[in-house]
Amino acid sequence: MNNSANPTTTRFSGTSGLRQRSEQIRRTNTDDIFDKIYADITTLRLKPGTKVSEVEIARQFDVSRQPVREAFIRLSNMGLLLVRPQRATIVKKISLKDIADSRFVRKAIEVEVVSVASQKFDKSHEAAFDENLALQSEAVKNNDFQSFKELDSQFHKLLCLVADSELAYRTISESKLQVDRLCAFALSRRTEFKDVYQDHIKMYDFLKQGDADALVALMRLHLSRLDSTIAEATASNQDFFVD
Repeated sequence: MNNSANPTTTRFSGTSGLRQRSEQIRRTNTDDIFDKIYADITTLRLKPGTKVSEVEIARQFDVSRQPVREAFIRLSNMGLLLVRPQRATIVKKISLKDIADSRFVRKAIEVEVVSVASQKFDKSHEAAFDENLALQSEAVKNNDFQSFKELDSQFHKLLCLVADSELAYRTISESKLQVDRLCAFALSRRTEFKDVYQDHIKMYDFLKQGDADALVALMRLHLSRLDSTIAEATASNQDFFVD
C-alpha cells in the first residue's frame, strides 16, 4: 500500500532498537475506497485501461458518490486514474518515461542511502531487520505476493531509517507509484520472490559488516533486476503501456 496512507510511523531509538509509534487517525469512507482502489491498481487486479465506475463502487461500499469522487481525485493526482468529465474514468496506462525517471531518482537516492547506512548501522537495528527478513522468508514459502510486496517496501524503509533519512524514503515512495505496478509482474513469479529475498539477505550481511562498496554494488544490481521485467511486460502486454 501507499505509505502515505499508512498511519504508522517507525523510528530507531538508541539502545532500545526499533520503536513503533502508531498515531490514531480517524478513517473515512474516502480513505477506505482510496486504499482498495490503490491496492487493486498497483497489484494489477485493475489493469491499465480498465474502466472504473463511480456508481458501482459507491454501491459496493454502500456510500454516496461523494467519497468515491474524492478518492478518484486523489488517485488522479497520483497519476493512477484518468478522470474525464462526462466520460468513463479509466486506470491510466503505465508511462515508460515516468518509469525511467522514477528509477533514475530511486537509484541515485538508494545508492547514497546504503552507503551512509553501512557507516551508521549498529546492533540496535538488528531486531527490526531480523523480524522483517523472517517474515519475507515465510512470504516466499507461501508464495504470498501481497505480503512480500509490503515487506520489501518495509525493508527499504529500514535502510533509510538506519541512514537517518525518512525524507529519502518518502521521496522514493512518491516517485515509484508506476514502478509498483511493474513489480506486480515481477513478484508474481516465484523465482523473482527468491531473487529479491536473497538480495535482501546479502544486503543485511554487508550492512552488518559495514562493507559500503559491496552494499552499493549489490543495490545497483538489485534495482537493475527490473530491466528484464520491463522488457517482458512490454512485449506481452503492449496495450498496458504508453511512451
